[in-house]
Amino acid sequence: MHSQKQRSMSFFLGLALAAAGCAGGGGSDATTSTSGPGSTGAATGGTSGSTGPATTTASDTTGVPDATLTLSFDGLPDLGPDFVYEGWLVVDGEPVSAGRFSIDAGGAPMPAEHAVSADVAEAATAYVLTIEPAVGDDPAPSDTHVLAGDLADGTATLSIAHAAALGTDFADAAGTYVLNTPSSADPADYAQGIWWLDPSTMPPSPSLTLPVLPSGWTYEGWVVGPDGPISTGTFTDPAAVDDDGAGPDAGPDPAPSLPGQDFVDPPKVLTSGYAAVISVEPVPDNAPEPFAIKPLVDADIEDVAPPMGQAMADAPPAPPSGSVTLVLP
Repeated sequence: MHSQKQRSMSFFLGLALAAAGCAGGGGSDATTSTSGPGSTGAATGGTSGSTGPATTTASDTTGVPDATLTLSFDGLPDLGPDFVYEGWLVVDGEPVSAGRFSIDAGGAPMPAEHAVSADVAEAATAYVLTIEPAVGDDPAPSDTHVLAGDLADGTATLSIAHAAALGTDFADAAGTYVLNTPSSADPADYAQGIWWLDPSTMPPSPSLTLPVLPSGWTYEGWVVGPDGPISTGTFTDPAAVDDDGAGPDAGPDPAPSLPGQDFVDPPKVLTSGYAAVISVEPVPDNAPEPFAIKPLVDADIEDVAPPMGQAMADAPPAPPSGSVTLVLP
């Protein structure tokens, strides 16, 4: 994690949030169509004492925590026992830790209020939320920036689209998939495989239009059905093979070098109550289900034989959002 922390520090210093009004737009940044954590019981605590770049905390500048930072979030998931959220106030382009917290069963931050010294509160220009290891954490911010917002009159509205977070709201995301089992010679088992590709060309071409993600994030394909969510692999380039190729249950034949998976042995028929999902996942991630950012969804995989495709056209769930308020005594 150390080199990742160093990159994030450079990001803060380089960005400096000089363009205070440049909240990220509707997915217009670096987009390609042809190239291109969720259990319960998160731990909380202060920034660990492991080695790494020196950062300050929002209450240690004067030693008198005389302002209050109040947090409010919608759709922010619990990260489980291995990770926590950490807030950062940006002061003169540098990150100042503003407290670590987890999310309770009702979706509320624990704790929801953090002490902040008055000079930090008055000088802060933005708030950035990251995901951090619960223990053994390097004290600088990680690359995994979830939400961010510029402070005005002590308040910031937080979104994934801010330039200091993911920098996009995925409004331009689009894609199709085809049911097929290229690793199997049996054409009758097509409903046991899903591939995000366009089969009208040879070789098949990419079918996903997704923005390039910042460091700290990756895409992941899923089929979600009666037996829970099943990952089809992670990828950063929708025009390249995902991390597990055709998957552990694929047949013996070669498969396309594009995102997808076959469920040949043992068989799994995807037209029996499954949904198709593309999510955005933090790195690292150990959750067995999709993260809360899901730009592409098809809630019902239909029995459509190849080469006909199906669109990921259902309205995705709203991504996490939130707000923070700084109150001086």
